[in-house]
Amino acid sequence: MATDGAAPEGEAGSKRKLLVFDSKEDLAVSLAKYTADLSEKFAAERGAFTVVLSGGSLVNSLRKLTEPPYLDSVDWSKWHVFWVDERVVPKDHEDSNYKLALDGLLAKVPIPTGQVYAINDALSAEGAADDYETCLKQLVKNGVIAMSQSTGFPRFDVMLLGMGPDGHIASLFPGHPLVNENQRWVTYIKDSPKPPPERITFTFPVINSSAYVAMVVTGAGKAGAVQKALSDKQTSSDLLPVEMAVLQDGEFTWFTDKPAVSMLQNK
Repeated sequence: MATDGAAPEGEAGSKRKLLVFDSKEDLAVSLAKYTADLSEKFAAERGAFTVVLSGGSLVNSLRKLTEPPYLDSVDWSKWHVFWVDERVVPKDHEDSNYKLALDGLLAKVPIPTGQVYAINDALSAEGAADDYETCLKQLVKNGVIAMSQSTGFPRFDVMLLGMGPDGHIASLFPGHPLVNENQRWVTYIKDSPKPPPERITFTFPVINSSAYVAMVVTGAGKAGAVQKALSDKQTSSDLLPVEMAVLQDGEFTWFTDKPAVSMLQNK
């Protein structure tokens, strides 16, 4: 069961929705349907479906996609999977977002392995970021990834993102200079305030060029950041990274539970 609330509107062309679920189970059911519906839409329209994953609890929230009816009904051959950020560690390391997604989702569904784009874990943080951006540019050239006509940045079909208690998304942290990067598609961080310190990350122009974003946030520990992001009293000073995720021309949906929205006045 979900409550559908209004989220503050973003800039022109950006739609925002707030969904509040009674349980994490209900959220997972809804998120699977949301993702499967977008898969069907973009596979029909473009012949490909570009999906960007994050780490943390997000992959567990996608678990229903590995079960009937979606296991059989989704056209997995059209999926192309990317990461909004990744830790610069070997792919089999417990801190790897790739390993998290492999264990929780990718090993259980028949996406062609050549359409799963992990970072090159043999490179430095800077090298891995450059390599990933080169990979994305080639896929834009090949027509796999769409291009935003309005921003000149890649337009992914859907980003399935989480948020930290401090309001960080991807590896874009509050007060860090990388939140202001507006030229690169993929950049790197060597001093992440949250371990491990070395990561690569998509930049805000890429995140904000997406067609759809699902922001999956649960638990009372994130209620403060949710309140700041969704309250009517938004100010441009000291914006949390999650507040800087404003789509140019897309649909942004919050998937939350009651503890996560417990500090909102009009929930």
